[in-house]
Amino acid sequence: MTERSRRGVGSVREKGVGAARSAGARLSPNGWRRVRLWGLLGVCVLVVVGGVALFTPVLSVRTVDIDGVVAVPEQQVRDLLEIPSGRSMLRIDTTAIARRVASIPKVRTARVQRVFPSTVRVTVVERVPVLFFDSPQGAHLLDAESVEFAIEDAPIGVPKLITDRPASDAPVTRAAVGVLAALPPALAVQVDEVAARSISDISLNLKDGRTVLWGGMNDAARKSAVVLPLLTRPGTVFDVSSPNLVTVK
Repeated sequence: MTERSRRGVGSVREKGVGAARSAGARLSPNGWRRVRLWGLLGVCVLVVVGGVALFTPVLSVRTVDIDGVVAVPEQQVRDLLEIPSGRSMLRIDTTAIARRVASIPKVRTARVQRVFPSTVRVTVVERVPVLFFDSPQGAHLLDAESVEFAIEDAPIGVPKLITDRPASDAPVTRAAVGVLAALPPALAVQVDEVAARSISDISLNLKDGRTVLWGGMNDAARKSAVVLPLLTRPGTVFDVSSPNLVTVK
């Protein structure tokens, strides 16, 4: 591009900026007052709309949907919502509500959502028992995270933990839960008892009377791969604690 061309482009830009400045300078005082008036009017409209949404029944909560409750009574969840009648959707604290619902021992997670114009949806994920241990108070139910969440009759099919000092936070209990989580589903449904003498000495007593010596949580993938074919052999004790040297008795 020649120097003359560059000067031409610069000249066009300068003229455009100058024209804009001239237009602004030519705006009369009455014109500026109209601009300010319309701006103020827009702000007032926003304030009114916000006030209507926050403090009138236009966006008030009319319906509460609760999903995912089976073991937890639905009324127990509703009692913890604490949503006053006529409260605006915009004024409910979904985080605080979810925290209150999640405080129920049998609830693993809780999610609260606004579904406009007038519905609050509460989605609950309950804790599922995978193991239990007995005490004078009853059966202590443990979930897949080794969290004790109830003392009540154990559901049919949930294995029993047998160990000297059972407790949800005991390393041996956590190891037993970890072993159960690593089992192939076809074996997990056969387990009646989990005998845990230590974190590295865990056995599975099956419903048909056979026993699987599992060992610890190490090499879980390899043990899971060899245990089912091994169980097709005749025998009563199947040792996969050393998965590279399995035995049957």
